Amino acid sequence: MRGFFFLFITSFSFLITISTSTDTLTSSQIFRTNQTLESSNGTFVLGFIPGTNSNIYLAIWYKNINPRTIVWVANRDNPLQNNSNNDGFLKISDNGNIVLLLNSSTQSDNNRNLVWSSNQTTVTKNQVVLQLLDNGNLVLREKNVNDPTKYLWQSFDFPTDTLLPSMNMGWNFDKKTEQYLTSWKITGENPSTGDYSFKIDYHGLPEIFLRNDETIIYRSGPWNGERFSGVPKMEPGTDSIVFNFSLNEHGVNYSFYIENRSIFSRLVVDSSGVLQRRTWVESSKTWTTFWYAPKDQCDNYKECGPYSVCDTNANPVCVCVKGFSPKNEQAWKLRDGSDGCVRNTNLDCESDKFYHMENVKLPETSSVFVNMTMGIDECGDLCHRNCSCTGYAYVTTDGSGCVMWFGVLFDIRSYSDGGQDLFVRLAASDIDNSGSTSGSQKKNHKAEIIGITISAVVIILGLGFIFCKRRKFLSKLNRNTDNRGSLQRSRDLLMNEVVVTSKRGGSSGKRDMDDLELPMFDFKIITMATNNFIEANKLGEGGFGIVYRGRLIEGQEIAVKRLSKTSGQGLEEFKNEVKLIARLQHRNLVRLLGCCIDKDEKLLVYEYMENRSLDSILFHKARKPLLDWNTRYDIICGIARGLHYLHHDSRLRIIHRDLKTSNILLDSEMNPKISDFGIARIFGQNQTEANTLRVVGTYGYMSPEYAMDGNFSVKSDVFSFGVLVLEIISGKKNRGFCYTNDDMNLLKNAWTQWREGTALKLIDSSIGDSYAQSEVLRCIHVGLLCVQERAEDRPTMPSVLLMLSSETALMPEPRSPGFSLGGRSMNPPETDSSSSKQDETWSVNQVTVTLLDAR
Repeated sequence: MRGFFFLFITSFSFLITISTSTDTLTSSQIFRTNQTLESSNGTFVLGFIPGTNSNIYLAIWYKNINPRTIVWVANRDNPLQNNSNNDGFLKISDNGNIVLLLNSSTQSDNNRNLVWSSNQTTVTKNQVVLQLLDNGNLVLREKNVNDPTKYLWQSFDFPTDTLLPSMNMGWNFDKKTEQYLTSWKITGENPSTGDYSFKIDYHGLPEIFLRNDETIIYRSGPWNGERFSGVPKMEPGTDSIVFNFSLNEHGVNYSFYIENRSIFSRLVVDSSGVLQRRTWVESSKTWTTFWYAPKDQCDNYKECGPYSVCDTNANPVCVCVKGFSPKNEQAWKLRDGSDGCVRNTNLDCESDKFYHMENVKLPETSSVFVNMTMGIDECGDLCHRNCSCTGYAYVTTDGSGCVMWFGVLFDIRSYSDGGQDLFVRLAASDIDNSGSTSGSQKKNHKAEIIGITISAVVIILGLGFIFCKRRKFLSKLNRNTDNRGSLQRSRDLLMNEVVVTSKRGGSSGKRDMDDLELPMFDFKIITMATNNFIEANKLGEGGFGIVYRGRLIEGQEIAVKRLSKTSGQGLEEFKNEVKLIARLQHRNLVRLLGCCIDKDEKLLVYEYMENRSLDSILFHKARKPLLDWNTRYDIICGIARGLHYLHHDSRLRIIHRDLKTSNILLDSEMNPKISDFGIARIFGQNQTEANTLRVVGTYGYMSPEYAMDGNFSVKSDVFSFGVLVLEIISGKKNRGFCYTNDDMNLLKNAWTQWREGTALKLIDSSIGDSYAQSEVLRCIHVGLLCVQERAEDRPTMPSVLLMLSSETALMPEPRSPGFSLGGRSMNPPETDSSSSKQDETWSVNQVTVTLLDAR
């Protein structure tokens, strides 16, 4: 009996448990479900809480607030089970991690089950302790190190539904991590990950979005130096609160702290999708909501459509921006402003002016140009000279920084007080020039009136002519209705449009259309195949419309590109894509199966690509390991073969003009196929380059001579290909930020690493070590040759294919890359092409834009 008692005492002392509350857990202790840790100031408690279905969670809550208010949960999606056969406990493992283990009473210590782990550090466990800090942060640190910058792990890096004072949410670019809030499944009952999230989007001008799964329901507006543009009541000093927002080369972060430590305040996303800032009122023993969103109808994302303003003081709440009128008058009168507004007068560029809007929430800024060093006057001048600039504003309330929009302006709302100034591009005739006017201005204004009057007469006569022709056409079409099905009608409509357009260009349009032999799908068939274009079948959305997954009656899977009725791609781009793809046959080009025209509907039917677009894998943290080096190399070579075909081997010489990761589709075997020929251009066999006033494409992939001067050629596509190569190797986007330090620019970084002999550092870490160094270096070399600033220095695609496939091919040393994103001003001074000197930084951040050069 004494031996048994001695053995019991020895075993008990081996696993020392905590008998009283303390703020620290050492490596020799274990933490059981009936124990707690308490911060030294008595504010927060770490312990285990019960949930639904006998679940148990490790959590942190306020000690002296009832009912219990939980601010963090560790194992929210993997709970312990509360039953007599299992016992969970927390400890510091041998490799220094915090681990939550499930130990069955029938199992030995060697069969403990891991439920949750910090999964961060490999420090010897005797060197670390776990501590609950006074601010509610649970930290793993070395015993004698209490520096917040040197914590091995901290709960503040892994928020749940609550943002506490001094807790950051945002992005750490150095660590490639993101902190954001996610709601509970059921507030107060089930802490597992819910449907709502609150995340910072750092692209363009950063702002925070509240989402229901992937659907945006509210946005904060961009930070203006004092508050978010869409939160005018975000007053510093209220309840001793101070707001912080930082944006630099290391990351983007939002936080707040309370100067009066006796006040408890927190930001929380509840399970119903409401974002709230709550403060504890001691006198009433309740949490008081000082601010919440969405608060009213105008807080709903895109409550009013393009070029309209949501104003809660108006009736109806949607009001068109000056110079615009409702697109759908009938719906507008029924209080439905979702279709938005359209311009009253077409823009002229040179004579356009800007309408000054005050106290508004700026339009969405995830796809904009940003320059923090530019003043408002310079910003306005630059926007005026760029015909595709639809509006501009200053970034901060003190008038510094420039943000410019190049597309549709949406999700604007008006405030009686607060918000920011926005300048919207309008035709001069739509600007009210009230007040004194100089003599020269009066003359110009009079000339404008005369010109407008003459133009109006010409337009009216032209419309009358078109109306007569249209009546004849519809009459003829109706007479043939009984004899032709809807498939043939669609084909006739398309043929008629192509014939008219081609005759204007001097070619035989009828013959061109007959050569297509392209199936015409009935709209009802496409509707059935996509289940009436249900949201669940949505594959993606681009500037020209939405792509849906579908299945034909015979079982074939398809991808349907449904052109938006308000998109920039009209019938011309539609016909262009149909004519081009129908004639192009190559294993590395997407195959067009048919098309459909039905009233206002224009649809393209493609073969379905099982792995969707390259960017959906390459830039996705969880999916990018699918792309090992061999797969990436094959994708690079496949894109090169497809581009070589377009430039040299097809019946037509095609300049794609928008080559980017989202336009590279991957089939079930990861074979790449170039897609989206809506803005491609056909060259004559002896034609080498062209110039356009309508620059279309995507910043980050545009060559300098194309983005700046409108000059494009096969070398423009070669530049885009080079960007693709470097992105595929690094797993990083070629993006730019409004920093003076532009290390985040991929081309700049690749060029620097190449010159320093450390090019292999560019390799995506998810690839691992399974690659041939010589092959990777050869691809980086090719990529840098393709992105050289001078078009004449870049190789042609036949040379690219040779260099990619041959280890003995002679390859010249690359010169400095073109600017593309970040690192050069929009009007750069002339420099030696081999110079690596770069001036001011600019950013547009992966936005497809149309630029009209007003030279």
